[in-house]
Amino acid sequence: MATVMRDHPILRGFAQIEEGQVHFRHCGAQHGKIKKPLVMIHASPGSAKTLEPLMTALSKHRWVIALDTLGNGDSCAPKAPLIDMTYLAHAHLRALNDIGVEEFNLYGTHTGANIAGEISIAAPQRIHRLILDGVSFYSDEQRREFLQHYAPDVEFDQNGSQFQFMWGFIRDAYLFWPWYQRSASHLRKTGLPSAEILHDKAVEVFKAARTYPAIYRAALAYDKAARLALIQSNTLLCCAKNDMLFEYFQEVSQLMPNAQKCVTAGTSNPHDFKSTMATFEDFLSQQS
Repeated sequence: MATVMRDHPILRGFAQIEEGQVHFRHCGAQHGKIKKPLVMIHASPGSAKTLEPLMTALSKHRWVIALDTLGNGDSCAPKAPLIDMTYLAHAHLRALNDIGVEEFNLYGTHTGANIAGEISIAAPQRIHRLILDGVSFYSDEQRREFLQHYAPDVEFDQNGSQFQFMWGFIRDAYLFWPWYQRSASHLRKTGLPSAEILHDKAVEVFKAARTYPAIYRAALAYDKAARLALIQSNTLLCCAKNDMLFEYFQEVSQLMPNAQKCVTAGTSNPHDFKSTMATFEDFLSQQS
């Protein structure tokens, strides 16, 4: 992902909900701006740290808040055993209530897009504009396979083998799709990010080793065919052309006939990053 100069420093805080504390990052002006705040929800596993360049780019005219989803980053674990996208959506709405955010724009990517979609279903009156970036649509066979292999529980031992396993999982997710199919036929074309980005991503996932698999499984089990049709918010459905989920874009588009659709350039280099941010800014700035 491209590096962006920070006009606004990224600050951090915690919201309090019944389950515990929800960590969030925020930047931009909280007061005196006409435009509604933008809430951002990250992909799994990881945390809102991966969204920092986007936060900075989109904070010139608004307050931007990015939550660590429950069970990821520095947020508390979800309340077991009932973990699905609806529960996660309501949990994050409760966190936003504690922060004091009422009406807002909403962005979600990958797992974050599932949660964002459910938030818009649960509270349509609070959502001004919705961006769903990179939405999958797995077949029943793919879903069964991914539920079995994609996010296994992490076993801990005193030799630290958990770190080796998780490092391999995080690294290989950039190299193969899915990550555990390490063969030429499953090779991704994007390559590895910088060592610094890979390190930061790994640290965030390490912190949530006990809890992130449950969130991932909830996302994999999510019934998009039934749920996406219920979204009434003014929506931009988009996907980067180099996203591994791009193969599902047309199928997902058919589930949301009223959404605006856009194939973005992605964020892997400064030129593409600028183009994609301009697309998001244009959509968020529309008044109707």
